[in-house]
Amino acid sequence: MKDKVEKVLNEIRPALQADGGNVELVDVSDDGVVKVRLQGACGCCPMSQMTLKMGIEKKLKQAIPSIKKVESVQ
Repeated sequence: MKDKVEKVLNEIRPALQADGGNVELVDVSDDGVVKVRLQGACGCCPMSQMTLKMGIEKKLKQAIPSIKKVESVQ
């Protein structure tokens, strides 16, 4: 499952990197919770929660239906 998540994140990364940010995969739990760390400009951006929920989480759930939610960790 971790490989599938990383593959989807690799598709998202160019858009984040274009704005000076990035995303790091921290963990994927057995119950479908993905933990990521937003980096660079994304880590301190006031819109980071929207990026997380409407961008990263939405794309991961579409690609991998067993994903329940995505959380940001420090």
